[in-house]
Amino acid sequence: MGIFSKLFTALRGAGNEMGESIIDTQSMRILDQELRDAKTHLDEAKENLTKVIAQQIGADRKVKKIKKAINEHETYAMQALDSGKEDLAVEISEKIADLENSLEADQMVLDGFNNSVSTLKQTIRNTEKNIQALEREINVIKTTEKVHQANEAAAARFSGSNSKLNSATSSLERIKRKQQEKTDRMAAALAMQKEEAGDDLQDKMREAGIIGSEASGNSVLERLKAKQKKKIKNKG
Repeated sequence: MGIFSKLFTALRGAGNEMGESIIDTQSMRILDQELRDAKTHLDEAKENLTKVIAQQIGADRKVKKIKKAINEHETYAMQALDSGKEDLAVEISEKIADLENSLEADQMVLDGFNNSVSTLKQTIRNTEKNIQALEREINVIKTTEKVHQANEAAAARFSGSNSKLNSATSSLERIKRKQQEKTDRMAAALAMQKEEAGDDLQDKMREAGIIGSEASGNSVLERLKAKQKKKIKNKG
């Protein structure tokens, strides 16, 4: 393969990729336009159907008129025969034959209209169903696309070192760290205060049982009760 042929193939491939990319990015617009085109064609079909139905009504009216004329002339022919006017009956019969020939031709036209109207109505019903289904699919696709866009926007906003979520998390950790440092400083200050006042040593001796616990209401009451019992015992 020559260099120009390869170059042409590469350019054609790039053109196809670019075309597909354009179609992908404009897919929703294309779908919307195709839906509008389908609705336009459907409206045109309905308008044409109205015209065909009008022609059908006219053909049906003509057939009924001819049938009525045939029945009337058959009655006239019978009356002519009853009156013995056979020549008139023959003339009327020829008229009936012409009417019947016209009826056959017009009946074929009417049958054609009937078939066409029936077929067009069914086609329009099917097209309406297809358009409704297409609308539902487009709505689903649009909703899905919106969800994807929202997810992408959220991912872009909350990803990376400069995202608001990471910034908020860092701020929270910084606040917690400062609070812990403040708590540690307060605990250290309290420990130093106890140590300076000798409270720390008192606490350690109290925990070791070397000195008693601080007086409480219950301990004082128990001591007074014991003292009272001792006094009563000495009197006795």
